[in-house]
Amino acid sequence: MELMRVFFLLLTNILWLFPLPGGCQNKSKILVVPVDGSHWVNMEIILKELHSRGHNLTVMNSAKSWYISEKSPIYTTIPMKSLQDYIEQNYYEKVLKRHLDFRKKWPFLTSLYQQWDLTHMLANGNVHLAKAAMSMFEDKAYMSQLKDAKYDMMLTDPAFPIGVLIGRYLNIPMVFNVRWINNGDSHFAFAPSPVSYVPLSGSYLCDQMTFSERVKNMLFFFISVIQQHFYIDPPYRELLDLYFSPGSTMMAMQQAADLWLVRSDFVLEFPRPTMPNVVYVGGFQCKPAKLLPPDMEEFVQSSGEQGVVIMSLGTIISALPKEITEIIAAAFAELPQKVIWKYLGEAPSALGNNTLLVNWFPQNDLLGHPKTRAFVSHGGTNGLYEAIYHGVPVLGLPLLFDQFDNVLKLKARGAAQVLEVASLTKDQFLEALKDLLENPTYRKNIQRLSRLHRDIPVNGLDSATFWIEYVLRHKGARHLRTEAYAMPWYAYYSIDVAVLLFAIVVAILWISVCVAKLLYRKIFNRKRKRE
Repeated sequence: MELMRVFFLLLTNILWLFPLPGGCQNKSKILVVPVDGSHWVNMEIILKELHSRGHNLTVMNSAKSWYISEKSPIYTTIPMKSLQDYIEQNYYEKVLKRHLDFRKKWPFLTSLYQQWDLTHMLANGNVHLAKAAMSMFEDKAYMSQLKDAKYDMMLTDPAFPIGVLIGRYLNIPMVFNVRWINNGDSHFAFAPSPVSYVPLSGSYLCDQMTFSERVKNMLFFFISVIQQHFYIDPPYRELLDLYFSPGSTMMAMQQAADLWLVRSDFVLEFPRPTMPNVVYVGGFQCKPAKLLPPDMEEFVQSSGEQGVVIMSLGTIISALPKEITEIIAAAFAELPQKVIWKYLGEAPSALGNNTLLVNWFPQNDLLGHPKTRAFVSHGGTNGLYEAIYHGVPVLGLPLLFDQFDNVLKLKARGAAQVLEVASLTKDQFLEALKDLLENPTYRKNIQRLSRLHRDIPVNGLDSATFWIEYVLRHKGARHLRTEAYAMPWYAYYSIDVAVLLFAIVVAILWISVCVAKLLYRKIFNRKRKRE
């Protein structure tokens, strides 16, 4: 099996070195519209690989971007307006504070409140995004510049839809680097998703549901439909009417993508239907660990046999409220392990001698270090896949958005513990972390996930690159797209067929009854005449 995998990799690399006649030529022009924050981490890795293969990359970038550099050796930039033009970088910290206050008072209503708040955020965010898109479309010189550049492809993250709009306007093949679309899991846009066993984002459900849980999941599905039709679509109505064909919708534009590079792996995700123009590249940013910086390596080695615990809250939340931070610091201080904590702000007063606070650390390299015993995480997708790749059990402290669903899935696999941050106590945190460190089941389960995650013929980055170039070579991948998206809902669900068949059955029964009555009367009348 191992020899076959090596042979397949060699053969694939040879095919990429010598493309088919008429195939993709290097120096293809690719227009890139990314999403900032942790989404950019994934996009930049793909861009580096495409640049190494000779493609010309142009990134549409806001002057107020948080993480996307205006100057880069691998791409050029052109200006655009994005959500970052309208919100402050600490916006999500304010959202978190609001959520924590509610979750502390009304824990049993958490999922419903978060959906309500998400709906409010979607409404405001899409108003700003639609306004930004309209200003770009109204700038005729700007749009002419984009058209005249004659890009070969659009690569975008549809979590924010500006890239989708521009790609459709330029009429060029579109490839999505995607995990979530505007109102939830991308699967609901491109594949059949029976809500009887496919949990909605924010529902906190698994794929095995009781009747009451299926009712809850159906309600969350209706909420997502309401979000799409009443909060996401309306801000774009004027723009769609002015610049696109009649009846255009945002969902239809997303469904017209040639290829979806989905940052998921069914090692973590629950099984569900999918489509031929979908490629799963979850965890493609993961790689073998490199050496740590000398001072950090020295601290890790000082932990001895006990090892280290690392903690990170990702890119959009720099620190938790002070009272929660003090609880975590006090719990860490009682551990025999050393702790490396990615933390910004004033050091907690309860900080122990075993804990090192740093502004940044090489997360992938620390997770791959043999002395790392556990990962305290907010449940971001990148971090969880890195934990799976390196086989490190996770203590989840979900804060916002998809993080609750992410850690729930890992917990369902027996590889994580999950705690509610809003009501966190020192004893809870310490007990859960000690259980994670001392119970070998968690490490055994996540190491099994690691073996499954790595056991693939081609790694995620190579697969993503191949399929991007596949779309370039063939100037799209329309043959992989289903036409089901264009069907009216009653035809998609065969309701018209069911009504016709029901009518035929009713007609046959009615005719049968009428014939039976007629025969009965004739036979009965004959008998009466004979008598």
